[in-house]
Amino acid sequence: LAVAFVLNGKPTELQVEPHVDLLTLLRERLGLRGAKRSCDLQVCGSCTVLVDGRPVSACTLPAFEVRGRDVLTIEGLAGEPMHPLMRAFIEHAGFQCGYCTPGMILAAKSLLDEEPDPSEARVREYLAGNICRCTGYKKIVESVLGARARP
Repeated sequence: LAVAFVLNGKPTELQVEPHVDLLTLLRERLGLRGAKRSCDLQVCGSCTVLVDGRPVSACTLPAFEVRGRDVLTIEGLAGEPMHPLMRAFIEHAGFQCGYCTPGMILAAKSLLDEEPDPSEARVREYLAGNICRCTGYKKIVESVLGARARP
């Protein structure tokens, strides 16, 4: 199948077999390793990417379903100046091992794009689909709250 979509702001077109999931396409075909493979069941959030601005589990989304859509990975936030969420995660020590961090940051970006000044309860609710194995939730929430008012 021919799949044309926008990846991190750049038009992309590839041939994809129908059974290939988006995570495999990103990691193995495109070399974008920020999204991680873990549960393969859509419960941990380590494979979170944004599709049309909304968080999705790339491990269960067939790659062909992004045809004509906008996909953002953590690599798409990299660059100068540093994205406010990335800066906040550093300043507030919002990561430990870092395995969940890309998914947490992308889910938080979706929340802040939708709701620029969420409450702590709303942040916790929105990030509930992303699991931190190191149990660093307090610092993760502080990071998201710290990014609220940033340019």
